[in-house]
Amino acid sequence: MRPPQAEPSLADLKSKLADDVTAARVTIKEGADTAVEKVNEAISEQTYFAARQVGGIATALEMVGAELEASDQPEIGRYARQIGRSVQTAAKRMEGKDLGEIAVMAEEFGRKQPLAFLGIAALAGLSASRFLTASAKRSPTEAIGQTVAVGRSGSSATGGEING
Repeated sequence: MRPPQAEPSLADLKSKLADDVTAARVTIKEGADTAVEKVNEAISEQTYFAARQVGGIATALEMVGAELEASDQPEIGRYARQIGRSVQTAAKRMEGKDLGEIAVMAEEFGRKQPLAFLGIAALAGLSASRFLTASAKRSPTEAIGQTVAVGRSGSSATGGEING
């Protein structure tokens, strides 16, 4: 048989455990809410940055369109300016949206302006390939910005001959 004091002690322990579990849940929820808030802030900043980048592409398209209109290809120029205006409108609509909304907007833009969408995709691909090839052509000494000479043998730290 148990002593009568063991029952209240066990009940107190259960109550304390329940309180601790509740406090832990509240703390975890607050931490999760804070983390979600920080992620949303970061995404908001990135979508604003993306909107500015898309706006820059739109401005470039409009400038190219104006140059083509002034030269011997006015029809292509008008089309390029129209695409630029459409992209600029899309860029303004992107600001303050979350990633899901931006994906829906991109899908709608692709349906409404398929040639513009493909043109932007091609432009992005061209830009990325130019960046990668320019980065690949840089030699290690150009990346460092200097060559370090070692010893009297006339060779550099990279193993090549020192010119000059």
